[in-house]
Amino acid sequence: MPILILHLHFFTSAESLPMNRLPMRRSREGFTLIELLVVIAIIAVLIGLLVPAVQKVREAANRMTCSNNMKQIGIATHSYNDAFGKLPGAMRCPFGASNPGVSPPTVTGYNINVALLPYLEQDALYKMAVTPWTGMNPTGPWSWDAPVAGTPSGTLRTKVLKAYNCPSDPTYSSGFPTNQVNGWAGTSYAANYMVFGQGWVVTYVGGSGFPDSNSSFTIATIPDGTSNVVAFGERVVTCNTRDGSATITGGGNLLWWPGGNWWWSAHDWGPTMANGGQGGQGNNWNQPPMTSVSNPDKCDRSRPSSSHNTCQVLMLDGSARGVGTSVTQVTWQQAITANDGVPLGPDW
Repeated sequence: MPILILHLHFFTSAESLPMNRLPMRRSREGFTLIELLVVIAIIAVLIGLLVPAVQKVREAANRMTCSNNMKQIGIATHSYNDAFGKLPGAMRCPFGASNPGVSPPTVTGYNINVALLPYLEQDALYKMAVTPWTGMNPTGPWSWDAPVAGTPSGTLRTKVLKAYNCPSDPTYSSGFPTNQVNGWAGTSYAANYMVFGQGWVVTYVGGSGFPDSNSSFTIATIPDGTSNVVAFGERVVTCNTRDGSATITGGGNLLWWPGGNWWWSAHDWGPTMANGGQGGQGNNWNQPPMTSVSNPDKCDRSRPSSSHNTCQVLMLDGSARGVGTSVTQVTWQQAITANDGVPLGPDW
């Protein structure tokens, strides 16, 4: 049987390698400067395309949060109506006058946002807020002094409620308006006075008369229909608060008020002060919303305002929608009036 014999040849030098087996030079690694610049340019273009898209998605999410917050407030408003047989009033002043014997007196109380707290799962906070107090107690729930930690005053002022906070509001910082001095935790949503307040009425508490601003409507008795009437609207918290203290600045937590001799507390769910010796803001209430507000000092505090390109409003039926600058003044007036009997314009 033939035997195959393999001969192995070992080459010990490059000279003995065949020409086609010569070792090749090692390939070059890395980028040239031009290639690196091209890559950087491509990345920059991609970032330029993605950043606006991310911002739009974030803004859409914030706008949705604002809308959902309003819907929660709408549910709370309906729950209050079911419990009391009427809509909550714009404000209540049950604590007495800070200057008894003076006519007209200065009285302090709470606004509609406090009245809705039990229906926003904040019953304990509500009970603390409406606890009776005497005079200007520096630690009381409605003290005008700086908040004191561990007291009702401190608790009320430092409690941040997501339901009252639009994440797009440019003036928020940890729940406080950024230019507040002795401020109260603010709200991005303002109530429609044409629905929740029909002028001053006297409510007798403990034998003394104090003015309240109540609503004469119920959900079932809105003449124009709940789907056609604005209940709440967005409001930049520190909109044009020139004095740096949104607590006592005119304009209030209301979208509409008829002027007159009082100040409303501005943009917060803290105290509401009614002072017969002070002048009203005026009658810019009938102007449509301001949108894309980036500078709070440039907006009109008597109008709804938003940092979005549309202003979110809550209708009395509990639905929320955006209102843009295309809405005319006439249509806006129709939307905030509960009993004018006029259908909303086509621009609504």
